[in-house]
Amino acid sequence: MPNTLLIYHGIYGHTRRICEVIQAEMIRLGVSTDISRLDNCEADDLERFDAIVIGAAIRNGKHNSAVLEFIRTRRDLLESKPSGFFSVNLVARKPEKNTPETNPYVKAFLARSPWQPKLVGVFAGNLDYQRYRFMDRHIIRFIMTLTGGPTDLHTKIEFTDWDRVREFAGQVTALTADAAGS
Repeated sequence: MPNTLLIYHGIYGHTRRICEVIQAEMIRLGVSTDISRLDNCEADDLERFDAIVIGAAIRNGKHNSAVLEFIRTRRDLLESKPSGFFSVNLVARKPEKNTPETNPYVKAFLARSPWQPKLVGVFAGNLDYQRYRFMDRHIIRFIMTLTGGPTDLHTKIEFTDWDRVREFAGQVTALTADAAGS
C-alpha cells in the first residue's frame, strides 16, 4: 500500500485540520497517510514514505522561514519522490487569488524555493480574531482593512472550501499511486 507523509507548519491549528481532512480522504481512497509537524520530522524517517506533501500557513504576509529551511536541507529527498505543497492563507478567500497561479503568497514561495513540487495547492484559511494573539489580531485586522475583508474583532469565519481540499487529496493519491506503481 502506498504511504504518504503530510507535513505541516501552522500557528493556530487550521493547517493541521486541512491535513486531517486530506488524510481522511486519502485513507478512504486506499493510501496509508501519516501527519507530522514540520519541527518533528526526522530526516531518516522521511525515506520510508512514497510521497511527501508540505502544508504551510501564512503569518504576517509570509510563510515561516523554517519551511524554506526544511526544504533546502531536504531538497534532494523531496525531488526524488512525488511531492506536493499547499499554502493556507486568507487571500485565497478571493476567487481571483485562489489558485497556485494567481495566489501571491504561493507565487512568491515558489520563486524563493529551490524545490519545485509536482503538485501545488492553495486553500483559504479561517478568520477568528478572538483566537489570535494581540499583535496578530491587529495585524490581520489591518490586512483585512487593506484587502476588503471582515474587520469586526468578533468575526469568526471559515473560508476553506473543503471540497477543494478533498479534491487535492485525490490528486495526491494519484501522485502517490503512480510512484508506488499501483
